[in-house]
Amino acid sequence: MEHRLELKNISKSFGEVQSLKNINFHLGRNEVVGLLGDNGAGKSTLIKVITGYHQASEGEIFFGGQLATDLTVAKARKLGVETVYQERALAELQTLWRNIFLGREISNRFGFLDVNKMKEETNRLMLESMGFTSMAVNPDSAIQTFSGGEKQGVAIVRALYFDAEIIILDEPTMGLSLKETRKLLNFVREIKAAGKSAVFIDHNIFHVYSVADRVVVLDRGQVAGEFRTEDITLDDLMDKMYQIAETGSFT
Repeated sequence: MEHRLELKNISKSFGEVQSLKNINFHLGRNEVVGLLGDNGAGKSTLIKVITGYHQASEGEIFFGGQLATDLTVAKARKLGVETVYQERALAELQTLWRNIFLGREISNRFGFLDVNKMKEETNRLMLESMGFTSMAVNPDSAIQTFSGGEKQGVAIVRALYFDAEIIILDEPTMGLSLKETRKLLNFVREIKAAGKSAVFIDHNIFHVYSVADRVVVLDRGQVAGEFRTEDITLDDLMDKMYQIAETGSFT
């Protein structure tokens, strides 16, 4: 079966330090994969290779079965990769509609910005995808007035609107309240409902387990193991994680 993303024998070195060692990883269509591991396990480096921020020292990356060579951030985005960072990367002082279309504004046939169209689309997204029903929130609302979970939701909906095929979620629940975390996890479920795929990186095993179809665990730059969440209980997963932390292996 053709994967939306596939990494074959990916390694990455920084001088004499090898951060990734022969990583084999894939992401299916309409799948959420959780990426787990302690600090220093290689999660961030792996994501930066996928998004073109770092180039792999060895190995190959395939998008939709096609080999991607000389991958850059711009190329990765053209291939449908969008990243939602824990910093949320939104313009806090700008309005909601400006954040949705930041860098990809809609123009009319005369080449001028079509502000009315962008506000109409933002209003539709607010109701259909973001779940905003309060009259206090509208396309002209400043992002700085939004809660943490709402900001993450805006970033996810923006990625879906621009037809991202792969959405990378980098520690999206960090700093969120329990209520906001629940809202964020619902946004993650909507990614799959939209027929897209996601890689969900988080330290919190409970959050990942609740939304992921499959979990991949990294340890010291290598894949220590992977399994489908439907085949393992949360308690067993936690036991496996403790075992990895102590031995570097599931077995």
